[in-house]
Amino acid sequence: MADQTKTLKVKVASPYQVYFDEPALSISGVNKTGPFDVLPGHHNFITLLQPCELVIRMNNNDQRKVIRINGGLMHVKADMASVFLDV
Repeated sequence: MADQTKTLKVKVASPYQVYFDEPALSISGVNKTGPFDVLPGHHNFITLLQPCELVIRMNNNDQRKVIRINGGLMHVKADMASVFLDV
């Protein structure tokens, strides 16, 4: 049976480098109101990120990518999360 797990497209980039550009199960970050998670099906969303570690969960085996950031902007729309750093 094929894996029916939903994913969202996650891209984390600065003007000079792409840090991550793959499907993922979720992305977690911190904004002024505190920690938050974005999962597939999340409503349209835009937020300024605080200095934190972005945690991107890539599969059901708890594989994850952690990216330490000094701040940025996250835009979520139609199962795509784009994070813009150093802008």
